[in-house]
Formats: sequence, C-alpha cells, structure tokens
Amino acid sequence: MKKWLLALVSIMLVAVVAACGNKADNSNAASGTDSNGAVTLRVGATAVPHAEILNHLKPELAKEGVNLDVVEFTDYIQPNVQLNDKKLDANYFQTKPYLDEQNKSRGMNLVTVQAVHIEPFGGYSKKYTSIDQLPEGATIAIPNEVSNGARALILLANNGLIELKDKTNITSTTKDITSNPKNLQFKEMDAAMLTRQLDQVDMAMINMNYVLEAKIDPKSALIVEDSSAPYANYLVTREDNKDSEAIQKLAKALTSADTKKFIEEQYKGAVIPAF
Repeated sequence: MKKWLLALVSIMLVAVVAACGNKADNSNAASGTDSNGAVTLRVGATAVPHAEILNHLKPELAKEGVNLDVVEFTDYIQPNVQLNDKKLDANYFQTKPYLDEQNKSRGMNLVTVQAVHIEPFGGYSKKYTSIDQLPEGATIAIPNEVSNGARALILLANNGLIELKDKTNITSTTKDITSNPKNLQFKEMDAAMLTRQLDQVDMAMINMNYVLEAKIDPKSALIVEDSSAPYANYLVTREDNKDSEAIQKLAKALTSADTKKFIEEQYKGAVIPAF
C-alpha cells in the first residue's frame, strides 16, 4: 500500500511540475491565434503616449482580426531585449538613432516598420524660466545612453550653451564638447529618472514621453527641438515577422487619419504625427 501511495504522489508531482512548466512557456509566447482565428500581437510600449495610442487602436484592429496586447515598460532597454527574445512581436517607443545604437551595442537586428510620431525633446527646469538665467557651473542632467545623450548635447549646442566638434553627429558625447562658456556640469542618468531630478539640478534634458507621464507642461521647456530633428518614433519588429499581415495591419492603423486626429487632439502639439 505504501509503495502504491508513493507512486501515486510521484505521478501527481510530475503532472503539477509539467503544468507549471507549460504555463511559464505560454506566458513567454508572443503572438498566437485564438479560436475565432484572430491573431494576437504582443507590443511593448512606454506608457505615454505610445501605449495610449496603441490602446486607442484596439477596437478597430479587433474588427480586422488583430487582438492587441499592449505591454507597458518604464525603461528603454527591456522593450528591445524582449522583442529580440521573441517575448514580444513588436515595440513602439523609440527613434531610429536609438534603435541603431542598441542594435550595434547589443548585437541585435531589429528593424523599423513605420515612422509614427515625433516627440520634441526639451530642457526643463524648476529653478529658471530662461536659459539666460542658468548660472556659471550649472548642473545639466542628460540621458546616460549614446543616442539620447547626444540628442541633449546637440540641442544645447543649437541654443548656444556649448559647442560640439560636429553638431550633426548623433553619437556625440561630452568628450566632443569643444567650448563650454558657462562651465556647465553634466550629470548622466537613466532617461526614466530625469523628471525626478528636477529639484536636484538646474536643468534636465528630458524625452517628451517622460514629460507627459510626469504631467509636466511641455510648453514650460526652456529649450526644445524643432521639426528638423531626425527623431521620429517608430513601430519596430524583427526581420522574421516585419512583413506579416498582422504587423502590416498595425502599421496601417498607426498611420490612419483617425490616429492622426487622436494624436493632435490628445497631445495638442506635444506629440506630432510623422505621416
């Protein structure tokens, strides 16, 4: 009897472990098809405005047989890592210069599908209302990765605060500063942390999605990019699924007249359609 009970318990444990393993595998699966034949696309995005725009598209895409599963991230690293690992089908949060740098530094081969919108990058301060008020030795916080760090430096150079070897070099670093009349001090940190540092620095160079998420008035920027900046935000995916019907339906929905209207009405110039 004891042997029989032990055998039964062993069988039950194996079944439980197997079930748990299958559950974990399914949770990592990206796309799939439901019983009605609808395809699910798992898309990574930062909360504002990307996830808001994607969620706006859900009802229309559902009519076309595409169920959108929007996965929100607070950082710029994991959406690409998880897409590369096939835990996502696509992501929507980044510029092409940032994607190019990440592909190079992380050995990935993610590709752009469609430019969707532009978020003007700006310098914000709780202490000053004009760059002319910035004191000698002012501390300027900038993103700590190449693409957005260079973007910050180019914006500062375009507004006469520093000079760079080449203002068109989208991989410029602080080592490329050739003139710094006010002896500005640069504090490099994760882009998601910059809004929380406004009390600690004289000015912070912040991506618009974090400005909107922190409910900072975009019009309060001391300096801001103009429309000539090459920083559209793209729908991004992998080479193996970029031409899939579901991805192309998503790209079309992101650049529809309805999406354009939603962006213009929702963000009132803080986010600009790129199509």
